[in-house]
Amino acid sequence: MEPETLTVNGLFVGMPAPLGDGPRRVLSAIRKEPVAADVLELGETGLEGDRQADLSVHGGPDKAVYMYPAAHYAYWTSQGYDLEPGGVGENASVTGQDEWTVRIGDIWAWGEARVQVSQPRSPCHKFALRAGRKEAVAQMISSGLCGWYLRVLRPGRVPSGGVLRLLARDGAAPTVRELFTTSFARDYDPGLLLHMVSGPALADQWRAGVLTRLQRTGTD
Repeated sequence: MEPETLTVNGLFVGMPAPLGDGPRRVLSAIRKEPVAADVLELGETGLEGDRQADLSVHGGPDKAVYMYPAAHYAYWTSQGYDLEPGGVGENASVTGQDEWTVRIGDIWAWGEARVQVSQPRSPCHKFALRAGRKEAVAQMISSGLCGWYLRVLRPGRVPSGGVLRLLARDGAAPTVRELFTTSFARDYDPGLLLHMVSGPALADQWRAGVLTRLQRTGTD
């Protein structure tokens, strides 16, 4: 059987810059530019030339690279958004896999590097500012088209186009979509959600958020 693969169609990086107008104006690196080079250095906290403005909620080892399926842009276009690959702040526009197939903890070979799926993307107000509509966050949550973050297990040079090859997968781990939709659902099975966040590969930040929710509702 051929190994499962994920194709990168383009890489995007950015530096912090003002986003929004008036009192909502913030510093953000959500605006990314395409990478022209054929290869790029990938370190433990991200791609060469990519930075984050607020390290308390963005970036770090568990959010080193943000991957987003290129096919999702058809949805945003259908909803009247003027977005194209790179537009939701992703570092890598990909095809061949999505939130329905990628699982938390998946380990992939990417050029010289080895990377692991650490958590879904949780949309924030900066995405709404980037998209130009306040309902963008709610629409990402309701659609489940969130993308996912990678941690870097082994740094190295990665191609700006080409294939990632799946090296390891826990078939019992939740898919990115399962974890994302259950974490944000109004009606959910607390026991199932607790089980989903018990795996060691999940980023601590996501696990902590879910555990806080369960404690507040008295269902931990």
